[in-house]
Amino acid sequence: MSPDSYLVGLIGSGIGPSLSPALHEREADRQGLRYLYRLIDIGTLGVPPERTGELVRSARDMGYDGLNVTHPCKQQVLAHLDALSPQAEALGAVNTVVFEGGRAIGHNTDATGFAASFARGLPDARLDRVVQLGAGGAGAAVAHALLALGAGRLTVLDVLPDRAAALAASLNHQFGPGRAAAADLLDIAAQTVSADGLVNATPIGMAAHPGLPLPADLLHPGLWVAEVVYRPLETTLVRTARALGCPTLDGGGMAAYQAADSFRLFTGREPDTARMLDDIADLTSAH
Repeated sequence: MSPDSYLVGLIGSGIGPSLSPALHEREADRQGLRYLYRLIDIGTLGVPPERTGELVRSARDMGYDGLNVTHPCKQQVLAHLDALSPQAEALGAVNTVVFEGGRAIGHNTDATGFAASFARGLPDARLDRVVQLGAGGAGAAVAHALLALGAGRLTVLDVLPDRAAALAASLNHQFGPGRAAAADLLDIAAQTVSADGLVNATPIGMAAHPGLPLPADLLHPGLWVAEVVYRPLETTLVRTARALGCPTLDGGGMAAYQAADSFRLFTGREPDTARMLDDIADLTSAH
């Protein structure tokens, strides 16, 4: 493809409602680029996550410039890449693949995206004790971002206890002993009662997975609440927390910042993140 023409895609499951195509293509239009963003939905294709590597190879062979990768493929894709950025390697999850000279390079813009959104939306939030729900690909990125932002102690809970324990061990190895711990979901009440903040890094709250990721009566006004889900922008968790007077952060900022970081990796051009934040607000209000 020419330097001003790009073909990219998104690999994942249930990605029909994704705003990534519109986010990338709007910014590309403003920069005068020809930019085609395709959805590669493994559910629609009938392909299991274990075959993510085949889809990556096919995209490379078809001349794609890069791919975004989302649930449930962010960790499956690792074994099929030629190299990882330091951040992707530390996280053990990839959400952006760039094809360079026939090689597939994995990056992670989820961590930087969440960190930028958090700093903008909850700049004065206390970070002594934070509880995080979810230890998958997005959860790993958010956990790294929180500890990099200065969280004193992060407690991770997941429906798969071994996954939470593995993430906590990895975080302690990278950030220092005692910074992270895994807890059983049965202990969620004890964890949230004394926490400064709560992050939902699970799919619960998405249009396809409606509801609350924890009992509503565990939310209290002394707790800030952050969300990674952005479709809908006001999840049940965000709406419930706001009604209680909790400071809240929706998933829109993370979506915009991670898309901007991916756009930069794909094109080598500087995106206008302020305009992309406006795009998120516009696109979510229109759907």
